[in-house]
Amino acid sequence: MSEQTKAAVIAGVDASEGSLRAVRWAAREAARRTTGLRLLHACVVDPGDGAEFLPEHVTRRTRHAAKIARTAAPGLEVEIDVRLGLAVDLLLAESVTAPLLVLGSHGLGGLRGVLVGSVALRVAAAAKCPVVVFRGHADPRGPVVVGVDSSPASAEALHFAADGAAARGVPLVVAHAARQRAPSIEPSFADQQAEDRRKVEELVAGWSRKHARLEITTRVVDDGDPSRALIGITPAAQLIVVGSRGCGPLAGALLGSTGNDLLAHATCPVAVVH
Repeated sequence: MSEQTKAAVIAGVDASEGSLRAVRWAAREAARRTTGLRLLHACVVDPGDGAEFLPEHVTRRTRHAAKIARTAAPGLEVEIDVRLGLAVDLLLAESVTAPLLVLGSHGLGGLRGVLVGSVALRVAAAAKCPVVVFRGHADPRGPVVVGVDSSPASAEALHFAADGAAARGVPLVVAHAARQRAPSIEPSFADQQAEDRRKVEELVAGWSRKHARLEITTRVVDDGDPSRALIGITPAAQLIVVGSRGCGPLAGALLGSTGNDLLAHATCPVAVVH
């Protein structure tokens, strides 16, 4: 196995159209990172019995996914990995050493007709590495948007987003949803917004120095609903990034409303950074 494959980005593959779109995005991301891409398919038939005993549809869909990946990123090293087991268990195990997991927002054993699949939700919540759930449309010209608060997970999300925006040569939008406060006992929103903006600008100052050519815009949004605030920014974005947990209004606790809303309603891919 080559050094490139050892550090491969991993994409979950099944029969859904969403997973194929995720494979295409993952292939381009792997090429950008100069790593390989591993296509992981969870199977109920033991692949150790030999490829000739695998159901024809499994072989067909994995080969089709590999063709899509190679077309999206010519020259990319692509490996097909068919495993016996449950998709969630296999993906979470891989997340311990993988640099990135990429999933479609539906499929992989989830229920059809729901806004986001159960596998995507469970993996995004519990993985040990960043997880990108592909949904909507990734406009390669659009900015990367990251939601921040004061939590350590938020700092990791900013790191992921800043490096990603710089690598893509697109602007970075750093967004913070201000807490709404009672004016009778709290400072006015204008004062609060100014203080929040100062903190956000302090947070991004280091990244401005690291990526001197990166265009960074800060947004402090007057909205007590962080998921709604971020979704309002995303129509022109190619990626929205959040931390997996946090202590502020943009804490992307995937077991709470913010992360669930983003994964269900965002109009572009969502990255959850652990």
